[in-house]
Amino acid sequence: MTVRTRFAPSPTGFLHIGGVRTALFNWLFAQRHGGSFILRIDDTDEIRNLETALEPILKGLEWLGVTWDEGPGVGGDHGPYFQSQRADRYATAAKQLLDTGFAYRDFATPEELDAERKEAQAASRPFLYSRKFAAFDEKTAAQFEAEGRRAVVRLKMPREGNLVIDDKVRGQVTFAWEREQDHVIQRADGSCLYHLATVVDDHDMEI
Repeated sequence: MTVRTRFAPSPTGFLHIGGVRTALFNWLFAQRHGGSFILRIDDTDEIRNLETALEPILKGLEWLGVTWDEGPGVGGDHGPYFQSQRADRYATAAKQLLDTGFAYRDFATPEELDAERKEAQAASRPFLYSRKFAAFDEKTAAQFEAEGRRAVVRLKMPREGNLVIDDKVRGQVTFAWEREQDHVIQRADGSCLYHLATVVDDHDMEI
């Protein structure tokens, strides 16, 4: 198996010591195992992205001596390496999740979600979205759309059982599915969030 690691900073701020640590660890690991180190720019947050942040990130890595085998200015077989240029790929992935039942369209308004959170807080229980405004079929979606609602796409997480992970550092770690939220992966305007984009990219780039 060929080792492929990546560092994927978001240009919402400048390079900091935590990012440097992650980049160095992944770069050294790839070097040690004769693999490839990929630099990807996770710039899906159009509102918070800073035009002045990208160049200092690249220059900072160069100053540290961290070079990348694939990425901005270098290219590679798995590009483009800017998430803002991969929107069509994420939309395809979101549709695939919808078609296979692993995601759903949700028409809840921010006010309705906030009301559910406050109700859970008042009852001293963890908030878990009720899926009251979820559309699992076209008929339901059409009814919500007729009301003037707009949909986001959420992952449809299991509500029973546990996720058990054998972690090399912490050992066996257990997460109860009933406490996991149905995270939004695609906004109402069609743009996709980090939760989806990063997983799709790591898969496509063979990380």
